[in-house]
Amino acid sequence: MHSEKPKPNAATSYWDYDADEHDFISTRTFGFWLYLLSDALIFAGLFASYAVMDNPMSAFGHPLADGLLSASRGLEQSFIVLASVLAVSIGSIGLKTGNKALVLGGLAVGGVLGALFIGFGVSDLLAMAAAGNGPEASGYLSILFTLLITHALHMAFGLLWIVAMFIHIARWGLDAMNTARLLCLRMFWQFQASVWVVVYVYVYLFGGAHS
Repeated sequence: MHSEKPKPNAATSYWDYDADEHDFISTRTFGFWLYLLSDALIFAGLFASYAVMDNPMSAFGHPLADGLLSASRGLEQSFIVLASVLAVSIGSIGLKTGNKALVLGGLAVGGVLGALFIGFGVSDLLAMAAAGNGPEASGYLSILFTLLITHALHMAFGLLWIVAMFIHIARWGLDAMNTARLLCLRMFWQFQASVWVVVYVYVYLFGGAHS
């Protein structure tokens, strides 16, 4: 008679399953990978739309990226979001050793940097709108705002997730559910940073943005 499969409630048992069965962590993260693929399709559609509208005719006399966005400002944001990802990733190393303080520290630093990134982005969008270059001004500005706001909303959701994970881990520790959620959060945060790198290169640099 086979013994009952242990529940994934200790660090030593998260991935400790029979060879012919799926462990708890892998099942959760695989499902999240499928979500990220659907998210990638959304951004692919936005980038394709931006490519179509990125021309003076679609701007209706309003400036394109080279007259609206600062390449140096975008580079600062890139360093900030990548540093945030690094902090969360380093913190997640504590999962294997059960180092709760390391995990919480990584989430705290990553969250602060993520909030700073979002603040910079919102400030730039508000400045553009205040100067009369809002999303209603032209087709080009509409897709530009849609692309940047969509990414900012994803980052804001990730920031809320970081706060929630900090509270959950501080209260309940590194149990199986929190471990799975944190791994998914790390994947999501890394994906959003990757999307921003594409935004920076495709919009800020290829658009000939000024320094």
